[in-house]
Amino acid sequence: MPHLLPDAGPQRVIAAANFVYTVGSGLYLTAGVLYFTEDVRLSAGLVGLGLGIAGFVSLAVGIAAGHLADRYGARGVYVSTLVVRALATAGFLWVDGFWPFVLAVGTATGAQAAGLAARSPLIRRYGGDRPQEFRAYLRAVTNIGISLGALLAGWVVQVGTHTAYQLLVVGTATAVGAAAVIVAFVPAVTAEPTAEGPRWVALRDHPYLLLTALDGVMAIQFKVLTVAIPLWLVAATTAPRRLVSGTMLINTVIVIAFQVRASRAIDSPAACGGAYRRSGMTFLVSCALVSLSAGIPAWAAVTLLTTAVVIHTIGELWHSAGGFELSFALAPEHATGQYLGVFGLGAGLAEALGPGLLISLCITWGRPGWYVVGALFALTGLAVPFAVRWAERRQLARPVRIEAAWKESAA
Repeated sequence: MPHLLPDAGPQRVIAAANFVYTVGSGLYLTAGVLYFTEDVRLSAGLVGLGLGIAGFVSLAVGIAAGHLADRYGARGVYVSTLVVRALATAGFLWVDGFWPFVLAVGTATGAQAAGLAARSPLIRRYGGDRPQEFRAYLRAVTNIGISLGALLAGWVVQVGTHTAYQLLVVGTATAVGAAAVIVAFVPAVTAEPTAEGPRWVALRDHPYLLLTALDGVMAIQFKVLTVAIPLWLVAATTAPRRLVSGTMLINTVIVIAFQVRASRAIDSPAACGGAYRRSGMTFLVSCALVSLSAGIPAWAAVTLLTTAVVIHTIGELWHSAGGFELSFALAPEHATGQYLGVFGLGAGLAEALGPGLLISLCITWGRPGWYVVGALFALTGLAVPFAVRWAERRQLARPVRIEAAWKESAA
């Protein structure tokens, strides 16, 4: 995007809704885990388990919401998911134990996954010639909102009182609800005609499913910044607590400045394979630096953590750009919501397994766990180019496969 703001019309409305929504996300992403551990008084292990259960809930929700958006129109489905998430987030105020926590966070996480899938047809319809680039622009806007939310969350973490944490929850819920109101002004998208063949065609696309799984493993990297580093910083280092907010701000500023540029350079599935490979190696280096920040003076810990976050964010730029391109380029237009819902399974996998995995390895085990996590990212990145080549070969034969599957289901 050559301009700070997109053209007036649907793009600008979608961007405005995204901005408001992500101010609330910045509040929650930066300090949500600490709210449940320090204010609600749940253990880190229980929080990780609850977030994992919530992630599993979101796995199937995204596919269903994407299919509904394709069939009945994306705007109404997307608004509904935002309303549900706002109400579920407000429910955090009444969490007083593990199972109420699971219910509230499971509903909120499921609604989030559903919203991402339901929004995809809007992005494809109003995103211009390359919706991938508009999606990258939205991610830059996302990080502007997150940075503002992170500033507010830094105050919450520093104050650390019950009232401050309650304000965090109220602010998050209010932002999500306001985004729902703004999205209602986006013009409705007419559902695409359904092609002949099986209803759940995305679930029969095996290369796409493999890429979804690999992206899910790589997407655990987002939880490194929002779960592992905050808990590690507080429990294992002498760095000041306000650096929790600082690391998030560093990440968001870099993404704001460079995400669109990074996405322009990754304009084909083949280029995506290289982007994933580079990002995996970058995450390995970042994890190694984080592991070294324990047991050293505060100034050295701050230096290492800051450097690690910068390096991690470079890998995040490549990973996100590669995901944008793969998810849209390999999805047929008539089933955008369904395919993007399937690709969202990767994010659901990260939500389900990421927090518990990172807490077990990086927090409970400690320094060696960081090296294991980094190696996992590196190996996943190396596997993606092979899966991309398989997907490209199978994409050429997709019409033949769909016709054969349709005949089989009609027999």
